Amino acid sequence: MQFDIITVLPELLESPLSHSIMQRAKDRGLLNVNLINLRDYGIGKHKQVDDYQYGGGAGMLMTVEPLDNCIEDLKSNKVYDEIIFLTPDGIPLTQTIANKLSLQKNILLICGHYKGIDQRIRDMHCTMEISIGDYVLSGGELAAAVLVDSIGRLIPGVLNDGTSALTDSFQDNLLAPPIYSRPAEYKGRKVPDVLLSGHDAKIEEWRLEQAQKKTNELRPDLNA
Repeated sequence: MQFDIITVLPELLESPLSHSIMQRAKDRGLLNVNLINLRDYGIGKHKQVDDYQYGGGAGMLMTVEPLDNCIEDLKSNKVYDEIIFLTPDGIPLTQTIANKLSLQKNILLICGHYKGIDQRIRDMHCTMEISIGDYVLSGGELAAAVLVDSIGRLIPGVLNDGTSALTDSFQDNLLAPPIYSRPAEYKGRKVPDVLLSGHDAKIEEWRLEQAQKKTNELRPDLNA
């Protein structure tokens, strides 16, 4: 799977995507991330990529021409399954969306900065707009890292145990049940007996019951 990410701050993405599971995915040839510095397409001597917004108002925005030139250049060499703009007013990222996107081959991500990007880029190029939460970040780079991680870990072969992702929170609209490891008792708190029973069917039944209970208590909206 290929991610191309347009950004004015590629260094912000280098570390989050170069460790742990994401690095393992790249080492196995299952995931590739290409960071494109938008300033390479900037205008004039100073490679400008931002300007004041028409109509006045505080804050700069990323202008149309550098982004359009960059996207057209990338599209001339590759067909993208999705071109995604990371923005607070996009659709909320969910596990269902991550599952669907993990089936694609080529995804282009656009990281906004300042007040965002010129609306014409959104109209001309973007096939999806995604938000990672109802809050505002300084730029889209951290949101892009979250999106790549949430999708990348679902690619077959990335996780050592291929079934691990299937039991994560939000799969089947449920939160994950409580989990335990050794020792079986710690400071008077014991691991539930059923988890020590070795009875697989009863363990799975208990886990489902606990997942449903936890979801009803903490996120009843998932069952709405």
